[in-house]
Amino acid sequence: MSRTHLGMPAFPAFPAAAREAVRDEVLRGNLRHATRTIRDKRAHAVAELEDWDRLRAAGKAVKDHTLRHLERYLLQLESAVTAAGGTVHWAADAEEANRIVTDLVRATGEREVVKVKSMATQETGLNEALEAAGIAAYETDLAELIVQLGHDRPSHILVPAIHRNRAEIRDIFRSEMGSWGRPAPEDLGDDPRELAEAARLHLREKFLRAKVGVSGANFMVAETGTMVVLESEGNGRMCLTLPDTLISVVGIEKVIPTFRDLEIFLQTLPRSSTAERMNPYTTMWTGTTEGDGPSAFHLVLLDNGRTDTLADPVGRQALRCIRCSACLNVCPVYERAGGHAYGSVYPGPIGAILSPQLRGTESEIDATLPYASTLCGACYEVCPVAIDIPEVLVHLRERVAQGGAVTREGVRVRIRPAHGHTAERAAMRAARLLLDHPGALRAGERLLSRARRLCPRRLPGPGRAWTDTRELPDIPAESFRDWWARERETPQ
Repeated sequence: MSRTHLGMPAFPAFPAAAREAVRDEVLRGNLRHATRTIRDKRAHAVAELEDWDRLRAAGKAVKDHTLRHLERYLLQLESAVTAAGGTVHWAADAEEANRIVTDLVRATGEREVVKVKSMATQETGLNEALEAAGIAAYETDLAELIVQLGHDRPSHILVPAIHRNRAEIRDIFRSEMGSWGRPAPEDLGDDPRELAEAARLHLREKFLRAKVGVSGANFMVAETGTMVVLESEGNGRMCLTLPDTLISVVGIEKVIPTFRDLEIFLQTLPRSSTAERMNPYTTMWTGTTEGDGPSAFHLVLLDNGRTDTLADPVGRQALRCIRCSACLNVCPVYERAGGHAYGSVYPGPIGAILSPQLRGTESEIDATLPYASTLCGACYEVCPVAIDIPEVLVHLRERVAQGGAVTREGVRVRIRPAHGHTAERAAMRAARLLLDHPGALRAGERLLSRARRLCPRRLPGPGRAWTDTRELPDIPAESFRDWWARERETPQ
């Protein structure tokens, strides 16, 4: 059984998908406008805090501590949720999570659910699993609604419909809204206020009718059993309070130890994601309370490759991610290729290191994702929990090219190198040999310097693929080693 959902299509390798995406001028224009606007606002919001670096370090420390003691805090969370009247379910993979949720919905006798944005359920393919069981799932986040009505896939963590412009959204609402519920007005224009009002009226009847809600959570507090959802539209508040039954599907890495720890993340997440000092809606709930909110609460804790990721000392830092999307908005690769090229619910730099760990690197798309980066480091600079994404990218590139020991479903196994990296391995072996012999390295540097005018601008053979998209650096007339020896006047 794959750790990703069963209905996941076979995506092409990232280079092929990205090559197709960059030809779409409308897509590139939409992405360029949206990402630059968001990152400029974020930079201003972050600059307002003099202690941002300390908040960042504190968030990293809390997450690292939690991951080191994850079993303890998950068991504490389970006890607290149960004591508060909730029920906890453990899901090892996507199939088990979908089965648990489907059975819970069936037990209520209902045939539809409303959802507040949950990347975990997108990861497992819950909507498709519910549809196969005859249950309709309605997305209520505006951007998610656009994606669902457009029979599309999300392309951004925070703004899933970032690849759509206003005219495209208007056309989707006009043509599709009626088949899902209340139709859009016939004279609907592309003014954002008109689009938002059409979505509000369409969703309001679903909120008032639904008996079952499905959510995710930004954080889970082990100390109290409290679930926390941050959102900007109010749809989350409706989904989390109006239904009789609430089912939350949450990745096990979202737990934090104490309620006080929220102080850090309630400052860093809004500023890093929506560039707000505080998000408009913060909903917290602990179990069930008679006469207030849902009468039944179920928490589904999802693994789906997370404990295997935790076993990797370098790669595990990806589990610190709080899904702010700041790394996407500064990434030059994402800005040009868009989210669909990553073949995952997690696009951009964080997706390039998270998806290959959750799913493994055996597929074509996952073997190419670690290479979907310039290694410029901008993603690390903006990450509010200091995930060193370039470090993990290089680590995963080594895994793809060299193979080696990894953890799969709790068992340590050895994987073979991915196809197509023979030349890369040969180049690395040659470099290691050269660097191990200083005399040979020195002779090679001098030879290159003397023959620099004969060096081609593009490499022949397998190296051609590298220079198709890069320029070879100019070879200096003198190596640094020789310059240093001459300046210091020390013999070699």
